[in-house]
Amino acid sequence: MNKMDVIILAGGLGTRLRSVVSDLPKCLAPVNDRPFLYYLFKYLKRYNIDRVILSVGYLHEQVQKWVSSVRSLFPFEVLYAVEKTPLGTGGGVRLAMSYADTDDVLILNGDTFFDVDLLKMSRSHLSSGKPVTVALKYLENFDRYGSVELDGNGMVAAFHEKHYCDNGFINGGVCMIKRDLEMFNGMPDKFSFETMVLEPYAASLRVNGFVNDGYFIDIGIPEDYEKACMDLKDYKF
Repeated sequence: MNKMDVIILAGGLGTRLRSVVSDLPKCLAPVNDRPFLYYLFKYLKRYNIDRVILSVGYLHEQVQKWVSSVRSLFPFEVLYAVEKTPLGTGGGVRLAMSYADTDDVLILNGDTFFDVDLLKMSRSHLSSGKPVTVALKYLENFDRYGSVELDGNGMVAAFHEKHYCDNGFINGGVCMIKRDLEMFNGMPDKFSFETMVLEPYAASLRVNGFVNDGYFIDIGIPEDYEKACMDLKDYKF
């Protein structure tokens, strides 16, 4: 994989997880006595990653303290883009991008683990010539996620709102983007990366879709948090 900095959006409040996780940022939700972020770091350790930029806000000191305690376990540098006020996913990405140096940047959600083959995704991203590539997961019988529509060339034609689907693709929370801050021109301080960047880019066929069948879990609700605790217990990274 070409050298690529990584942004992890780790500023989530974890509001829907308060019944099982309290007083922690969502990325530190304990999964088998380790923060969820540990599993994302283990995943990234497989690849040629030199720098991870954590986009943090809520209780960011706890994130920094944990990372400091495990620095010897991971080969990459960790930087922090600290939001003084909540900036939304778009504002968080824009702030974190100011710390990145590589031509393309990988973005992960701090509450989602999607075991995407980043080598194949990187090749797809570069060969597509598009500024954005989104990793897509095929699901059946879902209503928790919005669906993603592809055109005949594998480009994302549209992102649809959450609704029940018998089957289809979802945005798995892993994307690669050109380090081109022009996409953020004219944006307010706080904005959604999904609705104000991804959706307009898809409408003009500037988003490459990369379908991957790797393991996927989003710990945003208690049921899936509990599933993650079971699934990741013996996961082979």
